[in-house]
Amino acid sequence: MAILACFLAALFLAAPADGEETWPQFRGPQGNGHADAAGLPLKWSDHDNVVWKTPIHDLGWSSPVIWKDAVWVTTATIDGHQEFAVCIDRASGKIVLDVKVFDTEKPEHVATSNSYASPTPVIEAGRLYAHYGTYGTACLDTVSGKILWSRRDFNCDHHEGPGSSPMLWGELLIFNVDGRDVQYVVALDKATGKTVWKTKRSIDYGQYPENTRKAFCTPILIDWGGRQQLVSPGAKAIMGYDPGSGKELWKVRYDGWSVTPRPVFGRGLIFLVNDYERPELWAIRPGGTGDLTDSHVAWKDAKAAPSRPSLLLIDDLLYMVSATGIASCVEAETGRVVWRERMGGNYSASPVCADGRIYFFNHEGTATVIQPGRKYAVLAVNKLDGDDLMASPAVAGKALFVRTRTNLYRIEKP
Repeated sequence: MAILACFLAALFLAAPADGEETWPQFRGPQGNGHADAAGLPLKWSDHDNVVWKTPIHDLGWSSPVIWKDAVWVTTATIDGHQEFAVCIDRASGKIVLDVKVFDTEKPEHVATSNSYASPTPVIEAGRLYAHYGTYGTACLDTVSGKILWSRRDFNCDHHEGPGSSPMLWGELLIFNVDGRDVQYVVALDKATGKTVWKTKRSIDYGQYPENTRKAFCTPILIDWGGRQQLVSPGAKAIMGYDPGSGKELWKVRYDGWSVTPRPVFGRGLIFLVNDYERPELWAIRPGGTGDLTDSHVAWKDAKAAPSRPSLLLIDDLLYMVSATGIASCVEAETGRVVWRERMGGNYSASPVCADGRIYFFNHEGTATVIQPGRKYAVLAVNKLDGDDLMASPAVAGKALFVRTRTNLYRIEKP
């Protein structure tokens, strides 16, 4: 039943058109880690069930995005002076386009665990939207690689490097800008790059130390009460906005900052992690207007919450893995712990649900595949040799696309 629930959830949540052939944004078609896929490999190694393995130059921890026969990744020089977008042929693994998007004269510091190309791009038919945080945002023609427009004026002090990924809504490209100095959400006309709206966070950040004003989170879109809402965590609060106008609808305050995991929505609740150093998992009811802090928090769990990997909701259960390798399953509506097990290793990549399984990837290149359900059941443990892994995987067709520090893999049964 658990396997069936995962499969049905993937069918329901994935994009209705070309769902199995696209992975258009961070965490897939609906931004929640579910893939409409069947026939994925259960076991692999560095050589077994690997269709191709393509070296990617320089460094980037963005996830691959896929549109039919093309796979795109972003990367940047380790010193941050140049940012690139690379297109790989999905069938052969050959690099077909390698576009230098930006030159950066004075890049700022990034953490050793980050890169200058950590935000995941967004792709649609004919267009790639590459985003590098404060270093710029650009729209590329996916056939020629030509840069159609670019913006370099959404600047902030990330302090540890960029992390928030953009998303598409209708004709808008939306992303968070949450630095130590400025904090806002912005929407651009995806055809021209012109600003449609820009909304400052409604928190008095002046009362907080500057290092606790930043965040690295990616917003999500939800349907609630007959209207769509943009749900966007930042430092000190999560906010709900009207995606068309940028008007703030509600907020829930917390003490956390450097928020990283992308939230998920289901069972009438928004699930988010609200802090990096002392992560807590919160469940929030999205209805209402204004400050909902005292009325709309359904439950909290401060144990083994993930500081980096995003959450995965399957039916009535919420799955996650902490940065130190503690995997948990909790009831979505109550927060009650169903099981909690140590998988081992360190984790940044977000899990995916595909083909009735959950795939977890750790920094050491080990993937633990489990069966979703109320009992912890490991189906396989697989290892890619000798390379760090922090990027979240992508899924398309019958393949997993896995990015390590130096290579992009297409993992698939022959």
